[in-house]
Amino acid sequence: MSGITVEFPGVKALENVDFRLFPGEVHALMGENGAGKSTLIKALTGVNQIASGSITVNATPIRFSGPADARENGISTVYQEVNLCTNLTVAENIMLGSEPRRFGGLDWRSMRRQAAVFLKRMGLNIDPGSSLGSHSLAVQQLVAISRAMVVDAKVLILDEPTSSLDTDEVEQLFAVMRQLREDGVAILFVSHFLDQIYAISDRITILRNGALVEERLTGELPQRELVSLMIAGTSDATVGQVIERNVVSARKSDAKPLLQAVGLGRKGAVQPFDLELYPGEVIGMAGLLGSGRTELARLLYGADKADEGSIQLHGVQAKLRTPRQALGHKIAYTSEDRKGEGVIGDLSVAENIILGLQAARGWTRPLPATKAAQVVDAYIKALGVRPANPQALLKNLSGGNQQKVLLARWLATAPKLLLLDEPTRGIDIGAKTEIMNLVSELAEQGMSVVFISAELEEVLRLSDRIVVMRDHTKVAEIPSSQDVDVPRLIEIIATGEENT
Repeated sequence: MSGITVEFPGVKALENVDFRLFPGEVHALMGENGAGKSTLIKALTGVNQIASGSITVNATPIRFSGPADARENGISTVYQEVNLCTNLTVAENIMLGSEPRRFGGLDWRSMRRQAAVFLKRMGLNIDPGSSLGSHSLAVQQLVAISRAMVVDAKVLILDEPTSSLDTDEVEQLFAVMRQLREDGVAILFVSHFLDQIYAISDRITILRNGALVEERLTGELPQRELVSLMIAGTSDATVGQVIERNVVSARKSDAKPLLQAVGLGRKGAVQPFDLELYPGEVIGMAGLLGSGRTELARLLYGADKADEGSIQLHGVQAKLRTPRQALGHKIAYTSEDRKGEGVIGDLSVAENIILGLQAARGWTRPLPATKAAQVVDAYIKALGVRPANPQALLKNLSGGNQQKVLLARWLATAPKLLLLDEPTRGIDIGAKTEIMNLVSELAEQGMSVVFISAELEEVLRLSDRIVVMRDHTKVAEIPSSQDVDVPRLIEIIATGEENT
């Protein structure tokens, strides 16, 4: 792929990116959220149209009209979410679209026989006639790869294939990948697990903000340098004047935690962790995308159910199995997926703001119109939402003002703990500065805040303590001080060790 540029209305998702893939290698594609990894894959497979640049396969220029066209030309993709039919048999899934036929109908015996050949290649000793849904997610992932190999794939794209697998299942997948590599298949591997990247890949390409940063042999790229290349760059928010708040390291020795998590964990999401949150503190969460930052916050909010461990609120055991229960305990959460899980664009600013308060009251107790108007007006003024029109549709506001409305929704519930997941992503410098100042002010007023951001400068500037996540594991918890800077955080993220 040479000089690939992909444009969407008002933005260049990729700009002049080169990418090469050799037979018999595992090539890792790395980058934070928004770096352009998915866009590059979609450009290769014909999902996204290329504005400029060229693709050659075996020295032949080619451009695919869609995934089916790419698949017919030996390029197959297996996505993070297994895109198969669990109600069908293993054989039916493997041969889907390539079913053998006889006398005008499906040749079931031949289908199972051919599927067995591909299963053997994957090292799977399972019945081709068994239901796919009866097998583990790891087996389903290997079945998806088997299906990809039916077309004699020369290029296999694996997009986050290990995100839901345990250690043994990952090694099973890696054994298959090594065999395919020996067979000459070129594998494009996307993963956020650094240890896995170094265990399986031969070469690494790093993207950042839609541009190519570097291509290196894995053995010649130290982990800490990889992390630095992925997240380097000064946050725009540091340019603005952010309130310097009094760090609450002067917390009284007899202060009691607002929330205590003990051995809290969820299989495939977060390894068991301990965490104490105190009133008036900002706890920063640092780590690469996919490190477990969001998953930890969702456990604290009850959006996901923990498999083990416990939570105490004010020293009393609490059950947080749903967001509704969390709201009842004065815990609020803003998702990193602002559009998908946060704002409702077709509702007005006012309707979006009162949504959380109404949910806390219950739908059988409507919020009085006068009270609702007072709340909406107060938060539009307090947060400087522009335009200051409560009836404006939220989808017509800028990203920064949408984020302010989302914060207003949860602040209206008077939370004692506010979980903010990437609240400054995708907004302009002025809005970033305003939101960071708001976080500082809320902490000064006694609110406990968990602040998640990929911008390490933001985390350092706001936090009293910093929790570092790596590969879905809490690897460090350190006080913010002059001795902790961006290079130090990068080192901890890369090595998983606090004292290096």
